[in-house]
Amino acid sequence: MAIEMSRSSQDALAHYPLASESAEGIPRTAVEEAVARSMVATACRILAHQGLAADILGHVSTRADNDSIWVRCRGPQERGLLFTRPDDIRRVPLVGRTDLPDGYAVPNELPIHSEIMRARPDVQAVVHVHPPAVVAADIAGLTLRPIVGAFNIPAMRLASDGIPVYPRSVLIRRTELGRAVADALGMKHVCVLRGHGIVTTGETVQQAVVRALNLEALARLTLDASAHGDPEVLSAEDAAELPDLGSTFNDQFVWHSLLAKLDHDGL
Repeated sequence: MAIEMSRSSQDALAHYPLASESAEGIPRTAVEEAVARSMVATACRILAHQGLAADILGHVSTRADNDSIWVRCRGPQERGLLFTRPDDIRRVPLVGRTDLPDGYAVPNELPIHSEIMRARPDVQAVVHVHPPAVVAADIAGLTLRPIVGAFNIPAMRLASDGIPVYPRSVLIRRTELGRAVADALGMKHVCVLRGHGIVTTGETVQQAVVRALNLEALARLTLDASAHGDPEVLSAEDAAELPDLGSTFNDQFVWHSLLAKLDHDGL
């Protein structure tokens, strides 16, 4: 499948002309690397623009190969997620010491990404952000349930599948804590971190980002509806009527809309 390069990807390509090799020894071209770095940087800007990542808190990653990931790192001129550039996306190993040049440092919570990627070969992208509505709903003891249907079908399906909660409100800065988060996530797509934020995964960066947005949308509705009583969950009959509109509709079209919003606001 041909990759349509965005302007940001084309700009990134000009800065990263060197190819590398994957774990299988297959060359990864400069185009692929530039697209990956641009994609992660754009994801960070979208999450911040949509209110899920405040200031410098949060990070996104995608696989580079079996042994390493591209992840948003902090540089010497850190400006926050809303202004993330491809330069801020660095390749780091899943295991072992990471030494980055140019004054860059890996996220404190890199173990979230590395341990989920190690535990879940099916996961290609990980998002960790601090969505305020999800955190507020969790603190209030509100479970995210399938209270909506056609309003947001992907959110309904996430809730119907059950949304696990990692019970500790700590920084996931050690391997054993990252492994515990991966265990809490299990084979689900999303996980709430109590008093902290969320982790979402995807087969693509776009999918992981959109899942984070859907989780926050469901949490806002849960907070609003719960202020007026105990909302009922969707009936099994209605849930059975709701189609799976596919990743193009659920992820790609939404992603294009989010890109348009960034463009409109000069980001």
